[in-house]
Amino acid sequence: MMSPQNPSESNSNGEEKPKIKRKHRELETPEKEAIFPKEYSLQKSALGSQTEPSVVIPENTKDVLSLSNEMQSNQDGDGDENETADLDDSVELSAYEKKRLKNISENAEFFASLHLVETAARLRKMIAKRPSRGIKRKKLKKAEDEIVCRRSMRLLKVDPSGVPLPDPSPQPESVDQYTRLPPGPLEMIPENQTGENEMFKGVLQMWMKISQPRNKSTKKLSSMKRYQASLTGMVISEDTICKVIRSRISSMAIHPSETRTLVAAGDKLGQVGLWDLTQEPREDGIFTFTLHSQVVSCLNFSPANPAHLLSLSHDGTLRCGDFTRAVFEEVYRNEERDSSYFDFLAEDASTLIVGHWDAGVAIVDRRTPGTSHEQFFNSDMSVIRTLQVHPVNRHYFIAAGARDVHIYDLRHLRSKRMKPLISVTEHMKSLASAYFSPVTGNRVVTTCADDNLRVFDTSSVSSKIPLLTRVRHNNSTGRWLTRFRAVWDPKQEDCFIVGSMARPRSIDVFHESGELVHSFRDGECLASVCSINVMHPTQNILAGGNSSGRIHIFKG
Repeated sequence: MMSPQNPSESNSNGEEKPKIKRKHRELETPEKEAIFPKEYSLQKSALGSQTEPSVVIPENTKDVLSLSNEMQSNQDGDGDENETADLDDSVELSAYEKKRLKNISENAEFFASLHLVETAARLRKMIAKRPSRGIKRKKLKKAEDEIVCRRSMRLLKVDPSGVPLPDPSPQPESVDQYTRLPPGPLEMIPENQTGENEMFKGVLQMWMKISQPRNKSTKKLSSMKRYQASLTGMVISEDTICKVIRSRISSMAIHPSETRTLVAAGDKLGQVGLWDLTQEPREDGIFTFTLHSQVVSCLNFSPANPAHLLSLSHDGTLRCGDFTRAVFEEVYRNEERDSSYFDFLAEDASTLIVGHWDAGVAIVDRRTPGTSHEQFFNSDMSVIRTLQVHPVNRHYFIAAGARDVHIYDLRHLRSKRMKPLISVTEHMKSLASAYFSPVTGNRVVTTCADDNLRVFDTSSVSSKIPLLTRVRHNNSTGRWLTRFRAVWDPKQEDCFIVGSMARPRSIDVFHESGELVHSFRDGECLASVCSINVMHPTQNILAGGNSSGRIHIFKG
């Protein structure tokens, strides 16, 4: 059916405006189908071929209007009457309308079961009873036994059932490892030997014989081929490996005897161990002594009297072990400053130069009574790690600091602030050591944490010393290994020795030009890093110490 046209929809040109579009879903509703059965079916059939149906007004419009009015009056007049009843005894509600009314009733019953009205009334009462802002509230006191934070039963010292655990047995008080030993001499009694130890007394007599002073003999440098051949002939075996001290080795020295091999080592706990390789079995040739309370950073046999072994520790003490009298005398003691290194200032070893961690330098005379210094100087460095006296011009000494190397002249020192004669600042990271070449002092080798070994020319001590060689070398030992310190070979002044982090483990020998001369290796006997190494002054003997207190000996 076509709906009548509205006159207002046509414009002045006689053109019709587009018809108002209705959505198809607005017409297809159950309510309209129930009220207008005939018209809705006719309209639905007519719209089957149309996509946009127009508005259709049924013929019985008056009946529809009257019917809607009756329905409205029924809803206003009788609200309690069931809506599912007939509207006018002729029209019934559709299934959709019945389902909708059923959902409404079920939702109403559900909300009634929640008792929302009673809950709202109860909340209003609580809000009304809230005290005013002017009244201060009283803070509730916490119970004494209330646990504020969550703690484990182990910390509360109770078992899972809540019963308190008994107190553990009191532990004996541990001795502080950094407590200095009492001042004064110490008897030379080995800690690892029991009884009267007649064997040790015989060893002392033997050491006195081999420690007689001898005149120094200056040897000429061997050719490189001959030197390499001598190094190649040095081997290691199970008999030349032994654990001498209990902790990490921090310093070593080898006795200059040509008939017997005697090696001394110091560890980080203040213990000093002696190993005589000629004793059988090996355990009978090891003697340990506790001489200090901190790291033994330097060990040296006296060049004038090899029967004297001097040891320096970070605890500020320096002791001299005298094999002739079987006693360790206290040569120097400074409880206010921690010592770092020392060297012999005089050729007869009567005076010493001692460096401290706070960059102080002390001159100690062993001939004077007491354990104090004769002179003290403050350098312009932040720290002194190692120092060494020039082998020829003994008024010069070199000091390795944090990142710089200084050469000082003892003739121009001041007590307040001494200035260096030469300063080398080419190192990028922390320094470990700096040493003169042993015979002429014409070279200086430094070990730095930037993984470089540097060799400087000190043949002419002037305002600046030139850099000769830079050797790339892995010096990153970490915190559990003693830092590498490259040392010169006293028999071959142009070659130096240093530990290695490479695998298989080795001890490297370099020429001053940077060329690798030889690597001491043994897959079965050398399986650890030897950070501290020392070469015998006249014999083909190399001693290397690792971080577990073990000494490895290569002999030719």
